[in-house]
Amino acid sequence: MFGTKGNKPQNRIDCLIGAGTRIEGNVIFSGGLRIDGHVRGSIIAEEGKPGTLVVSERAQIEGEIRAPHVVINGAVYGPVTSTEYVELQAKANVTGDVYYNTLEMQVGAVVQGRLVHEESAKSDKVVPLKQTPAEPNSSVVASPAKS
Repeated sequence: MFGTKGNKPQNRIDCLIGAGTRIEGNVIFSGGLRIDGHVRGSIIAEEGKPGTLVVSERAQIEGEIRAPHVVINGAVYGPVTSTEYVELQAKANVTGDVYYNTLEMQVGAVVQGRLVHEESAKSDKVVPLKQTPAEPNSSVVASPAKS
């Protein structure tokens, strides 16, 4: 919620699945993908490459979604997994669990499943604390570990 978001989402759409299009099968993509049509199958971003999936309010997805950045404003029937950022817009209707690192959910969005927060790689901001030996009649003092 606060701080940097990691990898930047795609600012452009490389591929569009139009409103009159119906796909039966898995879709594997990299870059930006916008879906206005109907997909029955998994939608998966290529591992290790930037990927942003936009599901418009006219779209319907029946299957798993896995991508670093996911924006949903349509209907999704299946689990959603994002390593970076999930945005559930006002007309989003997700039936399935949502696994996220950062989540933005607008008023009106519906999730019929669990919202599961998952940390991405270990944060650089975490500073391990070490304990110093306590002296008599003193409290324990924690100080940052020195590298």
